[in-house]
Amino acid sequence: MVRPMSQNIQTAVVSCAVLEPEVRAFTKDLSQVVDLVFLPTGLHETPAILRRELQQAITRAEAMPGVEAIVLVYGLCGGGVESLRHQRCPLIITRAHDCVTLFLGDKDKYADYQKEHPANYWYNPGWIRAHSSPGPGREAHLRREYAEKYDEEEIDFLIGTDKAALAHYDRATYVGLGLGEAEKEADYTKACAACMGWGFNRIPGDPALLRALLAGDWDERRFLIVPPRHVIRLTGDESIMRAEPERLLHEHRITD
Repeated sequence: MVRPMSQNIQTAVVSCAVLEPEVRAFTKDLSQVVDLVFLPTGLHETPAILRRELQQAITRAEAMPGVEAIVLVYGLCGGGVESLRHQRCPLIITRAHDCVTLFLGDKDKYADYQKEHPANYWYNPGWIRAHSSPGPGREAHLRREYAEKYDEEEIDFLIGTDKAALAHYDRATYVGLGLGEAEKEADYTKACAACMGWGFNRIPGDPALLRALLAGDWDERRFLIVPPRHVIRLTGDESIMRAEPERLLHEHRITD
């Protein structure tokens, strides 16, 4: 059992840039947030790189004398948050598979929607800003991105792989928290759905979960508090993740 933590505890926040406008808006009046770091959108696609970047941010935050806890504005994100090391400050993270739960406001709402619409592709303001969502401009965006690393034949193969990966989706759903140009973003999602031959839906977001994470309102159902010298591990059940003593990480590696 982790002891309750004061809402006035001095926190560093490490967030994916997909939620940067929302995090900045919701921390503006929170004096206990003493440091904000935003990591690039899309790192979940390479969990090892996400883990490396998060580890560097955590190490930096722990070196700041005034920081007493570190908030991660992430979900499991492809396993990128597993096995992070921290020696002094507890980590606080939402029980979520990815950022969509932070937009919806509840992990059970996310699970219920996914169960009802298993072939759904989520759109949110951050992913739209990153120009990476399926739609009219996706192929051109990917070609520009790949051109820096690959030759034309390899690019064609990667584009084909991307199209194949999207083939099983049949719906685009937009969810946001009401900041920015929500109507324009929803209309863009609808246009993307039409381009892909998918159905379209828009559902209201709920900022309560993200606000609670940032403000220090950390109940056990919604959040995991990871004590120092513990790591995050996937559970495979509705709790999504658990804290495990760091020494057990070495035992898992020996037996794997």
